[in-house]
Amino acid sequence: MKEDRTENFNNIERVVDEDLKNGTYNRTICTRFPPEPNGYLHIGSAYAINMNYMIAKRFNGKFNLRFDDTNPLKEDREYVNAIIEDINWLGYSPLNRIFYGSDYSNEIFNAAVSLIKMGKAYVCDLSPEEITEYRGTLTEPGENSPYRDRKIEENLDLFLKMKNGEFSTGSRVLRAKIDMKSPNMNLRDPILYRIIHANHYRTGNEWCIYPMYDFAHPIQDEIEGVTHSLCSIEFKDHRPLYEWVLTELGIKQPPKQREFGRVNITGVVTSKRYLRELVKGKFVDGWDDPRLPTLRGLRRRGFTPESIQAFVNGIGFVKHQSTVDFTMLESILRNELKTKVKSVMAVLNPLKVTITNYDESKIELLSIENNRENTELGSRDVPFSRIIYIERDDFMEVPEKGFKRLALNSEVRLKGAYIIKCNEVIKNEVTGEVIELQCTYDPKTKSGTGFTERKVKGTIHWVSAEHCVSVVVNLFDQLFENEEIVKDTKKSWGEKINPISKIVLKNCKIESWTMNAKIEDRYQFFRHGYFYLDKYSTDKKLIFNRIVSLKDSWKGKLG
Repeated sequence: MKEDRTENFNNIERVVDEDLKNGTYNRTICTRFPPEPNGYLHIGSAYAINMNYMIAKRFNGKFNLRFDDTNPLKEDREYVNAIIEDINWLGYSPLNRIFYGSDYSNEIFNAAVSLIKMGKAYVCDLSPEEITEYRGTLTEPGENSPYRDRKIEENLDLFLKMKNGEFSTGSRVLRAKIDMKSPNMNLRDPILYRIIHANHYRTGNEWCIYPMYDFAHPIQDEIEGVTHSLCSIEFKDHRPLYEWVLTELGIKQPPKQREFGRVNITGVVTSKRYLRELVKGKFVDGWDDPRLPTLRGLRRRGFTPESIQAFVNGIGFVKHQSTVDFTMLESILRNELKTKVKSVMAVLNPLKVTITNYDESKIELLSIENNRENTELGSRDVPFSRIIYIERDDFMEVPEKGFKRLALNSEVRLKGAYIIKCNEVIKNEVTGEVIELQCTYDPKTKSGTGFTERKVKGTIHWVSAEHCVSVVVNLFDQLFENEEIVKDTKKSWGEKINPISKIVLKNCKIESWTMNAKIEDRYQFFRHGYFYLDKYSTDKKLIFNRIVSLKDSWKGKLG
């Protein structure tokens, strides 16, 4: 049965399966996701999390969340808490398997001392610019540092002084002694430790030297019992250094680094540096701005954990680099919500309509289905009265060709109600703006009564003026009109941002029963799309974010 299942394995799963068959490890399969706590997770992070989590799950293994917190200049507890919360929300909970690289400071330091004693590491006094110059290029070999042949005792003494804070930031580094002529630039005596005099969010001022990621990473994996260290393809050239560290330290049953392809997502910016600049510069409303591809932003906009999981699972395993359109995620969410959420009539840009032949004192309850795709969600009674609101865009005094809604002296059907005819247009005397329509209704045309004598071209939605409430609605578009504009160094972020990426409508009218909505409730606004109750809503002021429109533009292709 196992042989049959391997036919469906991707490259990484085959490696894990072979290791199990061969008894490579005498411990449980274990993977990890190692974010640096210097920002918030985004949709690209979800792909890496999913890859590590699902491998562990498929082989009944363990999944670790480890914070790569070995750079005190950028890291903060705020990001740690946010990352833990986002991963739990996504459904990839590591439960009690949360670790911190900074907890292994002594072990990593001792490993460095061991390499020095073996003659495999040395303290180098070259400046950062000189180190770069000595390293050479992709076509030219590097040159040995003049400090490469220091005696072991001198290196030990200098490294201890580095640890004790006797040298200034950046004045010295500890480097591995490998091969300055290696065609792999990562093996040209890479830096293992650097001096940083700064307060660390967890260890305070206990340390002033911090290991580089490429040195700390394999040691952290070994300490935690990780068997397969899965990372994106850009780390492939780093694998020889990962293996060198473990080999020189004499690690038995060392973890294996294996790579999966990098996934680029069109339509959004996932560069952590760019995202940080946008947030810190207050060009967006924070890390949870619904226009951002951060998990916080996607959650606040209204995307579900299930839709994001389906998105990354739909991408599948990629060997190299692949491009996926963000509209694929939108399409997945539409399919998820179309049978799950209730519909509601909401008028975003209201125009007053008075039905002159409808009794002023009459209130009629009309039955309207809650979801046309799912009858199990039942129906609701919607009040109908003399004064209603319709969408301003649903009326044209002089209709264009093909316009199928309401116009002067023409008719339209009101959703779940009656056919009405516009008889008079009332305008503002100063501006000429249409402020009210005078209409009549045909009582014989009530929806559901089987009346078929007269048909109209269109159906529009509405709300009763007496039985609706005012809400705020946020409409979102892409933060940037195209991806090229992001790279334009001549423009500021303020100039790059799409001016209509966020439109706030403050006087929208919606059925009054929605005042009972709870934060994070989702609805389909008839004809407008799917909406989500924003977390900043209050009992007196509801704020709805449009997640996606009803139109699906995804073509179902991966590039």
